Amino acid sequence: RILRRSGNIRLARNVMVGVCMFLTLLSLAPIMLVSNMSITLAAVCLSGGFFFNEMTIGPMWAVPMDIAPKHAGTASGIMNSGSALAAIISPVVGGFLIDRTGNWNLPFTVSMILMVVGIVLSFTMRPDRALDDVAAGAEEKKGAEPERKFV
Repeated sequence: RILRRSGNIRLARNVMVGVCMFLTLLSLAPIMLVSNMSITLAAVCLSGGFFFNEMTIGPMWAVPMDIAPKHAGTASGIMNSGSALAAIISPVVGGFLIDRTGNWNLPFTVSMILMVVGIVLSFTMRPDRALDDVAAGAEEKKGAEPERKFV
């Protein structure tokens, strides 16, 4: 909807990802700030965080198709592998942190720090510059003739 209204692909991808990550961060913050939180409130906060985190998935999957439409399958495979690896590693790391420190808030703190890093990095994505355009621009700067592709 943002892309259709504005025509700005960076706004549609980067802002959506950044805002949803920020809302995820806000949803997780009460878990850290409220002591003796009820189970219901904790469940609502975690559900809100999960909801907003899921809202980033659409734009994040669209970015590889914007950047490298001819290689979107490869980019999607890399994204899928990264997600699977994170899903395998994060519970192990979370359990390790809790075992070592006895602090159940530490995994949430690490998640929130990663969310802040993600918010900052989301604004560095350039879905408006396709991979082929970047390569052609580099060749033109060198003074070389652009590579001709035969289909």
